[in-house]
Amino acid sequence: MPLPFSTTEFSNVLGYKVAKLTLEQATTWCLQAVQDPTPKLLVTTNPEIIVQAETNPELKRALLSADLTVADGVGVVWASRQLGDAVPGRVPGVELAAGVLEQGGSSLRVFFLGSKPGVAQKAAEEANRKYGTTVAGVQHGYFKRPDDIPTICQTIKESKAHLLLAGLGEGQELFLHTNRTALNVPLMIGVGGTLDVMAGEVERTPLWTRKVGLEWAWRVGLDRKRWHRFPRLVKFVRLVLNSR
Repeated sequence: MPLPFSTTEFSNVLGYKVAKLTLEQATTWCLQAVQDPTPKLLVTTNPEIIVQAETNPELKRALLSADLTVADGVGVVWASRQLGDAVPGRVPGVELAAGVLEQGGSSLRVFFLGSKPGVAQKAAEEANRKYGTTVAGVQHGYFKRPDDIPTICQTIKESKAHLLLAGLGEGQELFLHTNRTALNVPLMIGVGGTLDVMAGEVERTPLWTRKVGLEWAWRVGLDRKRWHRFPRLVKFVRLVLNSR
C-alpha cells in the first residue's frame, strides 16, 4: 500500500533527511502507515541524537534507516533554516503520539513499551480512557539482560499491535532498528518521555516554552541530571554553522 506523502520533500540536516511535514501531515502519515503490515520506523529527531550518532556508527545506521524522520527538537528546525532548506516547524513526539491515538481511536491496537515499572500500564490506561485506544500490551523498559530482549520482542509481535510506542531513552532508536523484523509491528516510534507524560508521572512544561520551542531548555535548566546535555547542543550548533 503506498503511503501518503510519498513525494514528500526533505530537508538535509547534517546528512539526515528530515521530512517537510507539519504535525497534522505527519499524523496522517502514521495513520496510513499502520494499515500496511511492513514494519516501519519513524524517528523524532533532535540535536542530541544527531550529535550522538556522529560517534556511534550503529546509531547512525539506525537513524538513516528510518522510513520517516521528523523534527522533534527546535534545534533541528533552526538548523534546517540555517542550511537554507527549512522544514515547516516542529513535530513534537508527545503531540504526534497524542494525535495518532486520538484519530486512531478503538481501531488502533497499541503496545506501550518503556519507562519504569507501572508507567507504561498507566499510560495505556489513560490512552484507553481518553481516546478509546485498544491496548495490545504493556512492558516496562527496565530490562537489563540481553536474554530478555527476544522474549519481549516475541510478546510484542504476538500482540498484533498496529503501533509500538517505545519510550526507552537514548537507546530507543537503536533498539527498534536492531529488532525491527523480530518486533514485526507496522509502525514503531521512539517517543522518549511521552509515556511518562501520558501516565501523569511528568508534567509538560509551561505552554509558552512549547510555543517558542524552549521546552528542552526548561527541562534541562531545572534538572541537574540533564546538564551534561548542554555540550551536545553546543556541538550541534558548531556542526551546523560549519556546514553552511
